[in-house]
Amino acid sequence: MTLSERRGPRAGLWVTAGVVGLAFLVALELAARHYGEPGPITNQAREAIFAPKSGFLLYAGMALMMVVLTWRQRFMAAGAAIGIDIAFSAVRWAVDARVTDGHPFGNGALWVILGGAVVAVTRRTGRERVLLLKGVGMGLLLVAGRKTGDTWLLITSKTRPGVLDQYVATADHALGNPSWLLGRMVAATGQIGSNLLNIVYGQLAVAAVVVALYQLRHVAAERRFPRHHLVRTFLVIGLLGPTIYMIFPVVGPVFAYGTGVEHWSSVGLWPEAPPSGQWAVADLWPRTLPPISTPHPMPFDEITPRNCMPSLHTAWATAIFIHSRKGPRVLRLAGTFWLVATLGATLGFGYHYGVDLIAGVVFTLTVEAALRTFDRGWDRSGLRLVAYGTTVFAALLVSYRYLPLEMARHPWLYGPLLILAMTSVIYGYVRTAALWEPRAAPARQPERQPELV
Repeated sequence: MTLSERRGPRAGLWVTAGVVGLAFLVALELAARHYGEPGPITNQAREAIFAPKSGFLLYAGMALMMVVLTWRQRFMAAGAAIGIDIAFSAVRWAVDARVTDGHPFGNGALWVILGGAVVAVTRRTGRERVLLLKGVGMGLLLVAGRKTGDTWLLITSKTRPGVLDQYVATADHALGNPSWLLGRMVAATGQIGSNLLNIVYGQLAVAAVVVALYQLRHVAAERRFPRHHLVRTFLVIGLLGPTIYMIFPVVGPVFAYGTGVEHWSSVGLWPEAPPSGQWAVADLWPRTLPPISTPHPMPFDEITPRNCMPSLHTAWATAIFIHSRKGPRVLRLAGTFWLVATLGATLGFGYHYGVDLIAGVVFTLTVEAALRTFDRGWDRSGLRLVAYGTTVFAALLVSYRYLPLEMARHPWLYGPLLILAMTSVIYGYVRTAALWEPRAAPARQPERQPELV
């Protein structure tokens, strides 16, 4: 197959992905409008003028776009973004427009990303245009993914009035109810520890960009993207994960067994969210373990997202950990820290149960294996791993839904089984990934010298 013949299917794949992505955004926009809320397209467009929800995320998206630029172009782009932000701040100060929600910076980064798209269309041709458009698309996908996720969460709260927290909390007895234990530990750290974990939890996408920038550091010189990198895995996890929310709606222990946002009001977390304690089973988290009894679906409000099963923060942190393994030591240490801190935050804040985290790890490894298998032309070993990971993930969900009482009554049996199921997928991934790595050439042996024989 010639080079032009290979480019044809890949170009068609990019066009198809773009059309599907645009249709998906339009569908989410219409769904959000149906519930009286702005959708991802509207929210993203507003950030071109108004204070963005996360200025750090917009600058992270701009950093991803700049991997295709030369160093001179990067300095010009960064300077332009900072200058635009200063101008916006001056205008807000002049008209006394205070920023009460979000960050007072980030508009400049979004303008630079959009400007990159204009330059690609009007000033670039051929491969240079495609490369710059890929960089712009990657940056926009990162920031649009946040808006898409917010809309997904809105849809889960509106379309799933009943939640399955009692099932998951009962199954979590097999693991010793780790959320209750970590919840007490986080509360004991006071405001400093709570806010530190909250920063780690909230800026997960920025951490992913740091790892991605290391993986994409040669794009500007080689004028092409590597076949596989963290951004792909990150976006696919965010796209597929919310569909599981719709199948298995869960709000989390701090909501189902606690006072919700009121629990963390003393340390300044979620000050703008409405209370939800009246919907809880009882005010138990994290002081008193939930009783072991027959679980039932329970109604909940139409505001709290059903975003627990699986834990996507665990999934994303696991992906960061995996992709940081080939970096320098400082990057490997950072990936390990972010994974451990994220696990502590998800459990310690009461956002997730222990079984959510197990499902999140299995989910990530299956997605990562599927993407790498696709790159290798649907390698047989990869297909086996994807099939096995999918089977284990489905078995976990089924067991949480239909065997929670048995799991709670026999924790010494089902607890190790849950850990063993997750470990088997980890082992399968590590073993299969080792087969995919290029083997080092054997060291050349010195030739025998006749005069020394």
